Amino acid sequence: MISTPPVPENEMDRLLTLSTFDFDYTEHKDSFNDLAKLAAKVAGTEISLVNLIDSFTQWSISGHGLEVEQMPREDSVCQYTIINGEHFEVEDLRTDERFKDKFYVTDEPKLRYYYGIPLKTKSNHNIGALCVLDKNARELSPEKVELLKIIADEIVSRLNDIKVINKLKNKLTEAHETQKKVAHDIRGPLSGIIGLAQLIAEQGEDNQIEEVLEFMQLIHKSGRSILDLADEILSADKKEQTPTTTSNEFTLLVFKDKLERLFIPQARNKSIQLTISTSAVSERLPLAKNKLLQISGNLISNAIKFTPPGGHVEVELSLEINDTDSTLQIIVKDNGTGIDEKGIEKILKGNATSTEGTANEAGFGFGLALVKHLIDTLNGSVNIYSKPNEGSVFEVRLPQIRQ
Repeated sequence: MISTPPVPENEMDRLLTLSTFDFDYTEHKDSFNDLAKLAAKVAGTEISLVNLIDSFTQWSISGHGLEVEQMPREDSVCQYTIINGEHFEVEDLRTDERFKDKFYVTDEPKLRYYYGIPLKTKSNHNIGALCVLDKNARELSPEKVELLKIIADEIVSRLNDIKVINKLKNKLTEAHETQKKVAHDIRGPLSGIIGLAQLIAEQGEDNQIEEVLEFMQLIHKSGRSILDLADEILSADKKEQTPTTTSNEFTLLVFKDKLERLFIPQARNKSIQLTISTSAVSERLPLAKNKLLQISGNLISNAIKFTPPGGHVEVELSLEINDTDSTLQIIVKDNGTGIDEKGIEKILKGNATSTEGTANEAGFGFGLALVKHLIDTLNGSVNIYSKPNEGSVFEVRLPQIRQ
């Protein structure tokens, strides 16, 4: 029987604060390696980890002395650190009822000592923890603890820097798209004007209408110069994008790769088959990355939680292209326990509550509420098709800025 996991009183606000970072857990390992190593050196421990904790999972975005990328939130020690004020210490994990049976205590690396410091934002929300761990007993002096707090503050500072940089990148991308749109908008009508001016000029020449001819030549010349400017903007854009498109653009293929890397380990750990597919027609087209990993990640983790071992979870990604806009569609299907009508209604109202998973996984009750909130902020929609014991289908549609 799993004990009730600890949940911060401000959990929903905490998750919303974490969501503002829109963090890709696969991208920034190198950004924190030096601080993780420094923390271990300061504490004199073999291991240190920089962990962020979302609705379902503890993500180790960087570490020293231990290769780990994620674990279920209910298995972590850091889940206690984020509710425990300034720090959380366990002198011997082997004798603590909460942790003595955890895999990292009973099996390699057979951890014994833990000391964690919350990663606290300016809004006073603990989005994760810096922790140091060891196989042997340790005792940290007040001076070492103060140094660890300084390192934890620096981690939060870097997280904020990354958030600001990403916002600037998004603004530059938006400005870039506006630039291209303006160029296209200029080019279209000008081409028509120039064509008409040329036609009238030719007719004027046949009829020897000097004033019309001069006027049309002026229109043609002025229009041609603006059209050349539009072409210059568009051609410069193509030159800039050519060498970097495959590496920098976020496409359905990149999206799929990230989801597989992040969530196949979760599925495999529960003997569930996770498959992710994309639409071949649109899989290489760029799309807005904003909050996609958080929305899809929470839906996938939720599907895994409520699917029994041996089951399957399917994710379908597609981009519908229209004349004036496009829509990203994310479909997550499972053959799990399903949801009744009242449960669906609660989710759609943003009032989902916690329940236990098919393998007795702990429930925190905020993942689907967060998903609904994020979809609403992006002016998207979600439909849920499910019946008890017949699995569930979550269909998310998100409008996209035309690239």
